[in-house]
Amino acid sequence: MKTIRKTAIAIGVAQLALMTSGVVLAQTEATQVVVHGQRAALESAQNIKKNSDEIVDSVVADDIGKLPDKSVTEVLQRIVGVSIDRTLNRVDPQQGVGDSINHYAAEGTGVSIRGLGAGQVRSEFNGRDAFSANGGRALSFEDVPPELLAGVDVYKNPSAEQIEGGIAGLVNLRTALPFDAKGRKVAFSTEVSRSSLRQKTTPPSVSGLFSDRWDTRFGQVGVLIDLSRSKGANQSDSLSIAPYISRDDLVPGKRVWVTPSASWGQNTFDRTRDGLYGALQWKKGDFSSYVTFLRSRYKQHSDENSYFGGTNPATLQLDPGATFDDHGALLTGTLRDPTNSGPGFGTGLGFGTDARASGRTSDTRDVSWSGSWRASDAWTVKADLQHVQATTDGYDNTVGLGGWVPGQTVDLRGGQPSITFDQSSQAYLADPSHYYWGFTQVHHDVAKAQMNTARLDAKYTFDGPIFNDLSFGVRVTDRSAVTQSTHDSEWTQISQGWAVGTQSWQPLAQFAGLGDPRFARDFNLHQFNNFFGGGMAAPAPVIVPDRALTDSVDAITKLHEFYTLLCNEANATGRNNDCSYKPPKFGDAQGLNDQHERSQAAYAQLRFAYDKLAYPIDGNVGVRVVRTNPKSIGYTLFTPPNKPLQPGVPDIPAQSQKQTFESTYTRVLPSLNLRLKASDELQFRLGLSKGMARPDFYLLQAYTTLGMDIKTHTPPGDNQQPVLDSISYNGQLRGNTSLRPVMSTNLDLTAEYYFGRASSATLGVFNKKLKDIIINQTTVYPLNDVTGKTYDFMVTGPVNGMDARVSGIEASFQTYFDKLPGLLSGLGVSSNFTYIDSSTSYHDPINGTWCTPKDTLTANTIRNLQGCDTDGKVFGNMPLTGLSRTSYNVALLYEKDALSMRLAYSWRDKYLQSTNAYGTAGGEGIDRNPDSPNFGQAYSVNYGLPTWGGAYGQLDFGFQYKLTENLRLGGQVGNLTNQIYKQYMQQQVGMKLHNAFYTGRTFNAQLNYSF
Repeated sequence: MKTIRKTAIAIGVAQLALMTSGVVLAQTEATQVVVHGQRAALESAQNIKKNSDEIVDSVVADDIGKLPDKSVTEVLQRIVGVSIDRTLNRVDPQQGVGDSINHYAAEGTGVSIRGLGAGQVRSEFNGRDAFSANGGRALSFEDVPPELLAGVDVYKNPSAEQIEGGIAGLVNLRTALPFDAKGRKVAFSTEVSRSSLRQKTTPPSVSGLFSDRWDTRFGQVGVLIDLSRSKGANQSDSLSIAPYISRDDLVPGKRVWVTPSASWGQNTFDRTRDGLYGALQWKKGDFSSYVTFLRSRYKQHSDENSYFGGTNPATLQLDPGATFDDHGALLTGTLRDPTNSGPGFGTGLGFGTDARASGRTSDTRDVSWSGSWRASDAWTVKADLQHVQATTDGYDNTVGLGGWVPGQTVDLRGGQPSITFDQSSQAYLADPSHYYWGFTQVHHDVAKAQMNTARLDAKYTFDGPIFNDLSFGVRVTDRSAVTQSTHDSEWTQISQGWAVGTQSWQPLAQFAGLGDPRFARDFNLHQFNNFFGGGMAAPAPVIVPDRALTDSVDAITKLHEFYTLLCNEANATGRNNDCSYKPPKFGDAQGLNDQHERSQAAYAQLRFAYDKLAYPIDGNVGVRVVRTNPKSIGYTLFTPPNKPLQPGVPDIPAQSQKQTFESTYTRVLPSLNLRLKASDELQFRLGLSKGMARPDFYLLQAYTTLGMDIKTHTPPGDNQQPVLDSISYNGQLRGNTSLRPVMSTNLDLTAEYYFGRASSATLGVFNKKLKDIIINQTTVYPLNDVTGKTYDFMVTGPVNGMDARVSGIEASFQTYFDKLPGLLSGLGVSSNFTYIDSSTSYHDPINGTWCTPKDTLTANTIRNLQGCDTDGKVFGNMPLTGLSRTSYNVALLYEKDALSMRLAYSWRDKYLQSTNAYGTAGGEGIDRNPDSPNFGQAYSVNYGLPTWGGAYGQLDFGFQYKLTENLRLGGQVGNLTNQIYKQYMQQQVGMKLHNAFYTGRTFNAQLNYSF
């Protein structure tokens, strides 16, 4: 396997040498005609669907490098049964700090097919495996330059000859080959874009293609080179509401629910997407061969400034006059907290501000060779070699300030909440002396994934009335995925309330306040200008750290000199604390997730057709047998709190244990695809198959992290010491080396009616029975302290713990209204609709009404599976994540003479994102379980609210005008109606707004020249 890459490159070099010897310019007949125009692209996609052996839906470029949207994810969402997420939610926990679900993705992420997403969708380049180094097995589709693609195919029920791994479906990204055109083809395009909210115009994006083919004495040869560079600049404004907590002491005789805080922020996003694709193709007689090289590079950077609240909900107070809805949830009121303070600062609502910089550079390279030999009229043999290498390098740095603000007024009525401060609080927030340096967070991850593949196929063509051909083959792979990340404590305090005081164990005697001249630097007053495009009142200006601090780890390290200075001053009074700053560790074995996998597959598939029936039938039947051998290497880690320990905190030694696991499993995957032709226009299909989806690599980690979550508060007054509220012993099994693949039994029935060029109506029903779905469950991991006392850490990790049924209906319709008079004859419509229903059953069902008392195995398990409110009440009956019950696309088309236009609307229903996600999970709930010993106590519920992506629809417009036969002018407007994307948290008092994201419109202007 190690020689595959060198072999593929060597064959390519030899092929290039052959082509450049004695080239004779002579045009040949094309094997495929490149179509032009939006209407011709729809016709081509329709022909692919009509003539395919399997159930497939396609999008075809209306010219070279001209897919109809600005990203592959946005292209995919136009296909029936396909939907995308709108948050930057990376699946691998090592590739982030865990809060990406709370950040907006302007171009979309997370492709789902029929409601099934991460780990269940396969991705390909030209029929071969393709992936990113994202901890999973598929591409991050937003990374791929759409300018390189000739088309996108989505297979809903793949056959035996197609590579295993996608129980939801298979996305094949197709690039062009030199022989696809009659002869020479040259294309060039340039584009600029602008964000209405960011108010920034990007540098020009460019793409260019050259393709040609010749007859030589060595045979037909062709060369294709395609280059692209695309830039984007966006901004996302956000408003966030914290979970509502029940209180019995705010309104006499009534239980009400109040949110302790609101947060907001502005995030700028810049990305550059580079693509390089080359192909060398050759054919002579019964031999043909081609070599391709594809490189996709994606680089993004974002900057953020935000304000976030953080006060104890049990001590929160409301000014008189607060109002509540019929369920008791707060609608309007002014929040205060007279019990919360820090030495040298006033009392009030705890808050923080930050500056944050994050970014990622991802690169995928694919070099492949394919050769074919027609040995006789009956026999064809094909060989294929592939090497894929993907890398990613990410960072996420934050610097935070803290303080206490006297009060905050909220108005939570309507769809857009309002968060305001009175004049005294606004002046308070604008004064640097009311802030202290609070914390830093430094994250870095690097990942590399690669695969070598060899494949050999043979096909025997029958000379008979029923059997068409028999195909069979073998495929072997050697794949690895290695991720390194910072570990232990990425978050580090500079000066926090629990660390400041007069006790010997407290390292500081004062905060690193910005009012102290020693610490009064590197900050600024941030104005939230043009907030939500002016559609929402601008929040109060706040002091934030300079953004330049987050761009340099050295600058962050220097900030911790504030801590060292104050710590040394405290030690001079007789304390003995560690005053050093220890950056999070990176590059050692403990931060390594090392995965290796070998697989072998063999298949046989028979294609047949029987035309003598009243209704002719054709199709294929086959079986694929797959053997997989995964190997995982990782660690179990526990990092104790810094010493000296606060009284009541146990002394548990650090842990670091290396582990290696290896296993083997085999699966048999039969398939049947039938087509019945009722007429030239009407046909019916039946698809039956079994599929498998191997666990994503991040789920196979032999990597366990354990930690202690210590909660304290400081009473008001001079010389008050932090009081220990609670300690939670928890952790995370980042993976499970014993995971089995998810299996599915699939049924598809479709009716397809083709009544003209680019005119069709289709209806399909499907049913999937899923077995061994991977979910998170909780178990106990024991550790002993230095005295031998055992503490049970509740660890949550992935298991094969659920089965499910997913069934639904897909319908689509497209046509042009040619019979309308005059200019109206250019009108057309393209639409589709998807309805999905699902049911689930757990292998080990756990039922209950409460997830309290907290920190028990039952409580944590039921919270993770069924969700738990902030009062400890269990929700139950959670659907599959990522599944919208309904979704649809409607596009109004126009194609007449030189003008082509499209007005496209894409909509999906609400969908569950998580039952235990950052921002909607915490430990500050108040237990209302009458049988719990913690009834009514603060910090007595470890809750997990179901987080839902709200129903969202977006209207986009695009046009092209042919100035000459070779020159076209085009433009696009994204999010034409200025839609706001919202997330909701499910609580007993209703589906409450959690996040609102606004990006505004985007404008693109493009010029294309081809000949």
